[in-house]
Amino acid sequence: QVQLVESGGGLVQAGGSLRLSCVVSGRTLSSTIMGWFRQAPGAEREFVARVTKFGITAHADIVKGRFTISRDNAKNTVYLQMNNLRPEDTAVYYCATSLTLLARKADEYDYWGQGTQVTVSS
Repeated sequence: QVQLVESGGGLVQAGGSLRLSCVVSGRTLSSTIMGWFRQAPGAEREFVARVTKFGITAHADIVKGRFTISRDNAKNTVYLQMNNLRPEDTAVYYCATSLTLLARKADEYDYWGQGTQVTVSS
């Protein structure tokens, strides 16, 4: 059974930083695509970043230069370092896993974590 558990969310002031973690069990990180998505109230879930099993990363334009996805295969954990946070980054952040190469759409990911709340105050 594949399980994903996120942590690291919280309340931070604009300009601050947070690092989200996602521990994966039941699937080897080195064989899967890992992604981060977010969903603000009343909005659709949107792609934030992904890292392939080859270590190739991609970030949404809106977070490029501020957020960085990375992974530690030995710990079966994926991270999202978020710097220079803005109030519009406020959302529930989800990690997810996919076996689809270069997956970017939410429906290409088959297992999801429960989400962690990130709130950025102005």
